[in-house]
Amino acid sequence: MDRIIVEVGSTCTKVDRFDGNKIEKLTGKTIQFKKHYNEDKCLRENDIKELIESINDLKRISKDIYVCGTSIFRTLNEEEKTNFLNRFKKETGYDFNIISQDKEIELTVYGTTKFVNDKVCVFIGGGGSTEIAIYDKKIIETVNSKIGVIEVMQQFPDLADNFATTNLENVKQYIKSRLNFPKEKADILILAGGGHEKFARYSGIEYETNTLYSDFASPIMMDLETRKTETERYYKSISLDGIRNRVTDPDWWYATRAMSAFVLVVAEEIGAKYIVPTDIAMAYGILNA
Repeated sequence: MDRIIVEVGSTCTKVDRFDGNKIEKLTGKTIQFKKHYNEDKCLRENDIKELIESINDLKRISKDIYVCGTSIFRTLNEEEKTNFLNRFKKETGYDFNIISQDKEIELTVYGTTKFVNDKVCVFIGGGGSTEIAIYDKKIIETVNSKIGVIEVMQQFPDLADNFATTNLENVKQYIKSRLNFPKEKADILILAGGGHEKFARYSGIEYETNTLYSDFASPIMMDLETRKTETERYYKSISLDGIRNRVTDPDWWYATRAMSAFVLVVAEEIGAKYIVPTDIAMAYGILNA
């Protein structure tokens, strides 16, 4: 029977189906847990309901479902956390497993580096947190930050407009002053946590075939200078409304300009020459744990 892995973040819910041989990405939900929590100072009722309904809907595919949460769910106070976990169990029949930042890094890095022989940096960006790991045959350094794309979007809301009016360098400086960085450097930056390959393919930015290593889950790449040029174009010349009008998940694109700035900040700080955008999340690590 297929196994379903559901990773619930501050903004995006990622769903993977494992048939015993390969992992298939399924369409997940965009639920603004972090944004709404900042506004309401508690989990929003409609967000909880939407999550529970989406999990129950997955039962038509498989009854073997593993659900985990990151970022915003780590910050809940004990009373709210207990109430949420009990309600989720009661209304879905499944446990909701809250994953620590360190465990999230470990599980995600496992999936991104299965076919990597070189020293690399793995970036895991989310709505409310950022994790960065340096891998050289094993994880040799990790750093965590309590900043994600939602904080950046609250500071620069125009990034969700058809074209951004805020200068990319201003966004990068805001992020750089708040983000923790590893001491180690790496030529290759792997983007993980979900959605980065999807962004590259559907945003219209340039990329090429990954020639750094062979991995069916990491098929594309770009050099740093191309990524810089294309990110500038994504801010000023690529219509976000045009993208939202042609995709099936327009809400997902809300914070993509903010995430693009995070990528450049990390790439420049660690001295990366190449960037490999992937859709790899924790599912690979969870399945092999």
